[in-house]
Amino acid sequence: MPFQTVLEQTRKKASPGTQKDWYRLDLSAIVYPTLQRKNFSSVYRLSVLLKEPIRPDVLQKAVDIALERFPTYKVAIHRGLFWRYLEPNRRPGPFVRPDIANPCMPMYFKAGNRYLLRVYYYDRRISLECHHCLGDGTGGMCVLQTITAVYLRLLGAKISNGYFVLDVNEKPDPEELEDAYMRYANARVCPPRPAEKTYRVRGTPEPFHTFNIIDGIMSVSQVNAAAKKYGATITEYLNSVLLYALLNKQLREPHVRLYPVRIAMPVNLRRFFPSRTLRNFITMVYPSIDPRLGDYTFEEIVIQVRNFMRYYINEKFLRGDITTNAATKRNPLIRVVPLFLKDIVVRTFYRRVQDKNSSAGLTNMGAMKVPEDMKPYIERFDIYMGQPFSSRTNCAVISFEDTLTVNFASCIIEADVERLFFRRLVEDGIQVKIESNRTFHEN
Repeated sequence: MPFQTVLEQTRKKASPGTQKDWYRLDLSAIVYPTLQRKNFSSVYRLSVLLKEPIRPDVLQKAVDIALERFPTYKVAIHRGLFWRYLEPNRRPGPFVRPDIANPCMPMYFKAGNRYLLRVYYYDRRISLECHHCLGDGTGGMCVLQTITAVYLRLLGAKISNGYFVLDVNEKPDPEELEDAYMRYANARVCPPRPAEKTYRVRGTPEPFHTFNIIDGIMSVSQVNAAAKKYGATITEYLNSVLLYALLNKQLREPHVRLYPVRIAMPVNLRRFFPSRTLRNFITMVYPSIDPRLGDYTFEEIVIQVRNFMRYYINEKFLRGDITTNAATKRNPLIRVVPLFLKDIVVRTFYRRVQDKNSSAGLTNMGAMKVPEDMKPYIERFDIYMGQPFSSRTNCAVISFEDTLTVNFASCIIEADVERLFFRRLVEDGIQVKIESNRTFHEN
């Protein structure tokens, strides 16, 4: 039987002593545990919607098999004197569970047998939630797609390896486990970061454990046609639409003065610096509009975003950015500062400076590729950035074949930004289907 064959090979591969004893947190991962609090964790969610209902017992077997291939995800986090680190987790789990109404809930380090990921199922959907200290969306997608491929194989399907589906019978490449930031943080200067206060969405906080999701499902070809009308890529166009929505939200509110509207957008550094790492390897860029300079039409916003993206998103600027980020970790004085003091400084800086540096977040994972023989089993993918650190909304984009989903996530009652965003898409001729876990009332 396929399951027995795969399981036997996996057990041979994963004998005791074959994995590293511990792993340093990568450059990005250092920050995420510091921000941990009772009502917040840096957790994101990836989902795949299949065409047949999920069988939980088979999914659990698939998780057990696939996770052995990802040693930096089958870990627990521990606290040292100067730094936190990841240690292989031999405890039972993680166990698949029925999905919940409010995903991306805080992930406590000592709960769930200390695993930093969760696997949920609902009807035809498999969802993976990861703490960001394990890796970014690219690493998480490798885990999710590999679990899905093993699941389908256990049901009798013939699924090839390739793209995000890794070979579960193969030992991890050492490059998959590296902190790629430190390999490429070698610019000759450390450029300063923008630190100007930006417009913040003000809303009514939802009760703890309430997570509002609004999904917009649309055609890739329609979005691409709308973007081309403005001479932009899909990413440039969707960033422009979000800036447009945020700008109009600010203008409609009572205000004494206007603030710049800025989006925090992760860039996948693997596009510019060769690496197979499954850990974090992203940096942030901040496309923005400053209404203090005058009134902007939507066409002008697109031009501004397009010029920003093409000027800043290149190997030279990105290398400088990661060099700036790495400078602190390399500082010999900071390295010997006790962890509790590092936590206080980082948490204070993030709350007072970094979190105020953007009005919203937008990530675009782009077009998902899967092995050709896996395509017939998949309907679409979803991605959620998780709970915002402060009261605002985050936006995540992903596509598969001709289906593009824009997933908004927030912890506030108001949905003005989302409403303005989707209205702009409709005005540009894009048909949008809305799904949500919340109930809307007409004003």
